[in-house]
Amino acid sequence: MSRQTQKKILLAVDGSKDALCAVRYVGKLDPFHKTKVVLFNVFSGIPDSYRDHDKEPQFANAIREVRAWEMQKRKSMQEFMDTAKEILIRSGFPQNAIVVNIHNRKKGIARDIIQEAKNGYDSVIVGRRGTGKYKEIIVGSIATKIIEKLTFLPVLIIDEIPLNKKILMAIDSSENAKVAVDYVAKTLGGFDFNVTFLHVIRGARYFQAEIPDLFLPKADIESAKKEIQDVFDKAKRCLIDAGFKSNQIDTTLILNAQSRAGSIVYEAKEGDYGTIVLGRRGLSKVQDFFLGSVSNKVIHTLRNRALWIVA
Repeated sequence: MSRQTQKKILLAVDGSKDALCAVRYVGKLDPFHKTKVVLFNVFSGIPDSYRDHDKEPQFANAIREVRAWEMQKRKSMQEFMDTAKEILIRSGFPQNAIVVNIHNRKKGIARDIIQEAKNGYDSVIVGRRGTGKYKEIIVGSIATKIIEKLTFLPVLIIDEIPLNKKILMAIDSSENAKVAVDYVAKTLGGFDFNVTFLHVIRGARYFQAEIPDLFLPKADIESAKKEIQDVFDKAKRCLIDAGFKSNQIDTTLILNAQSRAGSIVYEAKEGDYGTIVLGRRGLSKVQDFFLGSVSNKVIHTLRNRALWIVA
């Protein structure tokens, strides 16, 4: 594959355990071996406010200590990068397909990652938790900001999981779901992954008058079943055209569900799926990712899986 057409992944790392899990996930995913991987770290060194005191004698000792801390921190990050690169090479990546970029922080960690993502990448990969005080993705972490603000590329969120080749993909008839199907087709087509398309229909008994757009009355369920079957057929054809075999593709339709997000999480756990694929938005009027959408609820709830959020 030529350098001009080679796909490029931005693998954002911070030296944490989850960042190493993300590196191993990329290493074990054979389709990624055809891509260029940029190991990207936003390095936060000495604040400018400290540098302003460089020439003031009364701060000399403090400045030396801070500089020593910065040097040790940079050394530790370089060692992490060496480890990450070695993992990828041992997994089968060519050495020249891996780039290490320790980037001095400019605007902020999340904002610098998002800015870098604009430079011709096909996807961004992050660990679910980082090295900061707040470990969970749902509590103000860097990963949260990336998911919320990086809306123009797929974001792959990796937790500490044993990788398997079972993919669960929740879809509806929205345009965003079509984009997600196309991304999976182009990324995994021709490899031995098994994909299950999942659609969840809420039942009439859970109808609530105050939010009727989120529920289907009983009379419309049969119509919805016919519509989603057409969606399933088109999604399957997309995968087959990309190199999947028909026996690698399955469909699951859940009826009378109380919660779409809850059903997706339950199916992911019960079916032991290693990777869950979601569109950023669906057909609901709730369009924004962090305003109560199904994808948002799933990412808050599901642990120990890889989550692909496709814009």
